[in-house]
Amino acid sequence: MPVYTGRGDEGKTDLRDMSRVSKTSPRIEAYGTVDEANALVGTVRPTGYDDVDEMLRTVQNHLHVVQADFANPDPDEDDPAVREAHTEQLEDWIDELDEELEPLRHFVLPSGSDAGAKLHHARTVSRRAERRAVALANDEPVNEEAIAYLNRLSDALFTFARVVNQRDGEPEDRPTY
Repeated sequence: MPVYTGRGDEGKTDLRDMSRVSKTSPRIEAYGTVDEANALVGTVRPTGYDDVDEMLRTVQNHLHVVQADFANPDPDEDDPAVREAHTEQLEDWIDELDEELEPLRHFVLPSGSDAGAKLHHARTVSRRAERRAVALANDEPVNEEAIAYLNRLSDALFTFARVVNQRDGEPEDRPTY
């Protein structure tokens, strides 16, 4: 598989069904922003914590499924798709890790250790990916579970950041008003 084909030189790209669309289409914006979130998650590993690293590795694989899902305007039953089990996995991890943390009583400034700050950054990009997915869903049919997954992912990344920061001994700063 060549790295370059030249097929995108005129501002269009192929979807999974080989239809051609503008690189500025809402579909491309959605899965391109998911790709950006995935790359940011990759900058965090290794965190120094095997459990979190394994969760992040799984998240990266899930994000590839989200991209495949969004790249397919007319999916078949056997095509890659985000399922409820993907979202439930995130919820299980949030619940598991939340047991380590003090209850959240205020907003938290996105900062901390290198890994914690990168997780907060990935969280904000996953929120943008969710907004792009909602914009796509306003125009075209989309797997609603993929949008739910992205919503839950930002919650998971927030929890991962809090846990990593706590394990690294980094305090959570609250905003002042």
